[in-house]
Amino acid sequence: MLQRIQTLFLAITALAMGVFSATPLWEKVAADGLQRVSLTAFRLVHQTNPVQSEVQSVFYLALLAILVAGVSVFTIFKYKQRLLQSALCAVNSILMTALLALTVYQTFYKAAKFFEPETPGDYQIGFYALVVAMLANVMANRFIRRDERTVKESNRMR
Repeated sequence: MLQRIQTLFLAITALAMGVFSATPLWEKVAADGLQRVSLTAFRLVHQTNPVQSEVQSVFYLALLAILVAGVSVFTIFKYKQRLLQSALCAVNSILMTALLALTVYQTFYKAAKFFEPETPGDYQIGFYALVVAMLANVMANRFIRRDERTVKESNRMR
């Protein structure tokens, strides 16, 4: 049934992945204000001055985010197969962990070294959307398992 609480959590996961894809993930500005590095789900931009910038494609972050959102939406409509739903939530957890690892790698090991390596950058709303998606996925999996347990207990009483 689509009105279960795990549907809401899976929808939050899908929406949060949309926010992850559409908003900045990380940003760092030099002390003099001339240089700037920003990371989105599609590109890493190092702006050295107002007219010159270096752009690196990181589209695989967006692809992973879209895949996670797609798996979440697919999981919503598999409400009759709770074990499959639980397995898909586990797959989503693995994908989101890989996405988090790739994002942290991009920020700490690639983007942070462009200028002033001792100065950390700031995580933006897109990064926090990933964290929200991970928590919502865990909660959805928890409620799916609870439903499965309830069904097994009711079968025992028959």
